[in-house]
Amino acid sequence: DAGSTVECDVWQQDCPDGEKCMPWANDGGVAWNATRCAPVAAMSGQPGEPCTAEGGGLSGIDSCAEAAMCWNVDAETNEGTCVSFCDGTPQTPSCSDNATECSISLDGVLILCLPSCDPLSQDCPTDAEACYPGVEGGFQCYPDYSGETGAYGDPCEFTNVCDPGLFCGPAYVVPGCTSSLCCSEFCDVSADDPDSLCSGQGDGQTCIPWYEEGQAPPGEETVGYCGVPA
Repeated sequence: DAGSTVECDVWQQDCPDGEKCMPWANDGGVAWNATRCAPVAAMSGQPGEPCTAEGGGLSGIDSCAEAAMCWNVDAETNEGTCVSFCDGTPQTPSCSDNATECSISLDGVLILCLPSCDPLSQDCPTDAEACYPGVEGGFQCYPDYSGETGAYGDPCEFTNVCDPGLFCGPAYVVPGCTSSLCCSEFCDVSADDPDSLCSGQGDGQTCIPWYEEGQAPPGEETVGYCGVPA
């Protein structure tokens, strides 16, 4: 029923016994936009374990345990990996695994504990993922949906449609961008010649620190992005 957007609370997991509250796409689209109560599989997979999603990753029906979902689902095999939902509340989210951070997206429908990562080394655990800016700050591993596009200067709609090592930025940071958002590179501000890491150097791009001075979390002090200074 496309008219029933929020059937249950993914934070509270308030579905009847034997069911779990899950994100799904109730309009047949390409993004999770609603929640539904779905059956919990008899042999439920725990976070980090393989899983299957019935009818694809957007159906909201999978083989993972309560408060977890099948993530990065292969479109051909319907197989993925169980990922835990965030703990706490929308105001004070947390993750029990210190190697992950809470990612809240799509108007709060999707609340996942995703691996933290380094955008300069692109150290995500699988080749199917890349390190992108997190919705709540920092950097996290998301499925790499760039496909045949996602190179420097290509238009982008979502953060994870750019190639690994690039991010989806506003048009003004990417010379020649023909859309409201285009892909540009991360860069290392501590490199000998950081501006040379930018494809748009000849058009005015420089390597700009990602964070304001003194605001970078530990270990992320050298992260920069290729953009045009304001």
